Amino acid sequence: MYLTGKQMGLMAKIMQAFAESHHEQEIREIVGDLVMQLLQAQFYASFVWQPQSACFGQSVQINMAPSNIKQYETHFQFHDPITPLMKRYEVAVRATDVLRHDELKKTEFFNDFLYKDGLYWGVNLYAWHQGNNLGDMRIWRDRRRENFSEDDLRMLDMIQPAFISALARARSQSERKPASCLIIKLSPREQEAAQLVAQGLSDKEIARRLNISTTTVRTHLEHAFKKTGASNRAGLAHKILN
Repeated sequence: MYLTGKQMGLMAKIMQAFAESHHEQEIREIVGDLVMQLLQAQFYASFVWQPQSACFGQSVQINMAPSNIKQYETHFQFHDPITPLMKRYEVAVRATDVLRHDELKKTEFFNDFLYKDGLYWGVNLYAWHQGNNLGDMRIWRDRRRENFSEDDLRMLDMIQPAFISALARARSQSERKPASCLIIKLSPREQEAAQLVAQGLSDKEIARRLNISTTTVRTHLEHAFKKTGASNRAGLAHKILN
């Protein structure tokens, strides 16, 4: 398999993100945009299998309507003809590997859920660790593009070990923290970035202090702005300090 310079650069960014210290959901959020670029896809979602309730939850989505994702969680995942089959795989798997596309297009799942957001060709990657599902990646293209290739599958398989390791490490770290730390509005990394903003540090200075990229710093701050309702750095600093 030949990787272009752009693909190699994106693979490096993905591996760097996996090596950084993030909360589980942050890992799935940050890497989602990079994986979409790597595979030239337009849509991304990620869930975690909840064995106690036998359903998927903890959703992350990019370029998909939150209301549509909510419908998936409450209805469509229980009428999903492909995901139960795809999640059995320990390697990247296309929707068409488990169900012919002409058959998928006849289903309620395709017409009332997938096609609603423009999803046409799909590939999933699951992070299984010691029998537990730590999360997944669901990447989709619209009908104007071609189905995912064997090379696309290989690129996902290349990043899978780091994906699993990053999620397992994040879960282990969160389990060692007091319960009170797990229910606060901002994730631990978002708190750290926001506190450094309150100290007047620039994105580059925060990146050096936390040993992460400036792109990751901006992602953390964007999430902090949304969660706190702050519209700028000064507003965020005020909310952190008061």
